[in-house]
This record gives sequence, C-alpha cells and structure tokens, in this order.
Amino acid sequence: MNNKKTHIYFVPGLAADKEIFENISLPENLYTLHIISWLIPIKKETIAQYAKRMAGFVTEKNAVLVGVSFGGVVAQEMNSFLKLKKLIIISSIKTKHELPTKFKIAKNLRFYKLIPTRLFLTSKNYSRFALGPISKKGFKLYQDYLHIRDKRYLDWAIKNMLCWKQDIPLPGVYHIHGDNDLVFPIKNINNVITVQGGSHIMLLTKGPQVSRKIVDIISYN
Repeated sequence: MNNKKTHIYFVPGLAADKEIFENISLPENLYTLHIISWLIPIKKETIAQYAKRMAGFVTEKNAVLVGVSFGGVVAQEMNSFLKLKKLIIISSIKTKHELPTKFKIAKNLRFYKLIPTRLFLTSKNYSRFALGPISKKGFKLYQDYLHIRDKRYLDWAIKNMLCWKQDIPLPGVYHIHGDNDLVFPIKNINNVITVQGGSHIMLLTKGPQVSRKIVDIISYN
C-alpha cells in the first residue's frame, strides 16, 4: 500500500493570507497542506513572470494546486511552470469572458488607474462594488482577512484581475463555485462544481462543504 501523502498548495484570494483557509479541513493522514503567501510584484512584472516566481514555492512533485478568486487566476498561470496532479480553482474564473459586465466596464475605463486601490480594502462603498450588497457583519469578515496592503501589490493585482487575457479554459481545471457568488455570478461561469448557497467568501462560511469538494476532486482518477 502506498501511504505517501498528497501535497496541496493553496494560493489565497486578493490581499488575503493563510487565515482565509482556517475553515478548510482535510484528512491529515492523506494530505500535507502548504499556503503560498503573496509576493510583492517587481516593477512592470507581467502576470506570467509573477506566476513563475510563485511556482517556485511548489517544491513537491505531483502536487495539487488550489487557487481562490484572484489566486485562482494566478494558479492557472502557475500551471504553465508545473507538472501538477490536479489544478483546482475556487470562487474564481477560467477566462476573461467569465468576468461580470461591471468588471469589463471597469477595465475599459481603466478604473484601476482612477481610484486609489487601497479604498477597496477600507471603503464599504468600493467593497460593495467588488462584493455586491454586503452587511456590516459581512464587511467586517471581509476586512478581517485582508492583510496584504502593500500599494505595489494592490495596484498590480487589481489591474491583472481586470485585464487577464485568458481566452479559453485550461484543460483539466476543476472549478468549485458558489451559486450565490455576487463577485463572479455563476450565470457567467461554465463547467463548475456547485456549492449550494455559497457566496464569494464561502471558504470562510462553508468550509466543510468546500473541503469535501476538494477531497472528491483529488480522489477522481
């Protein structure tokens, strides 16, 4: 019997860190978990160049890579530099066509150049633009898990989220998505594994359900 554990590497959502995964629970006898923290972008660094640096943290062979929201976009870019067992994205998109209309408009208007990006972390009005209608409790939860506040990172990440050029889905990517995601509405998303009642922050609110989906995907032949 092969008792070797599967190594799973997680890339958090935009501006988030390892705390975002605190409600993800996977069998310790089967899996070893690694959280990849965000790097500060180098001046004029492309998303592919950045992804290559991030891929350097995946040191185990035949690993599983899981990316959340913008982390899902970066994980798909990292895939070019890795030989993975499975690639999973959560609450994310597979192509630029799955972005909602408001984000496409923001891209065309270069909204990310007009508005100070730090406002997305501190202003409820701008958070509402990104997250949709949000309660005071939900906004506090959102705030509590956003720790990466470096301006270079925020400017770069928001621009690359809005301007991602991926035209067709990567083959073999598994996509877990909530049917109540107001950031990336499921009506725009194709070929997903649905979490009933899952919002964009379902990693926090529905950790057990998401954990089971991850285990199921890794178990697929």
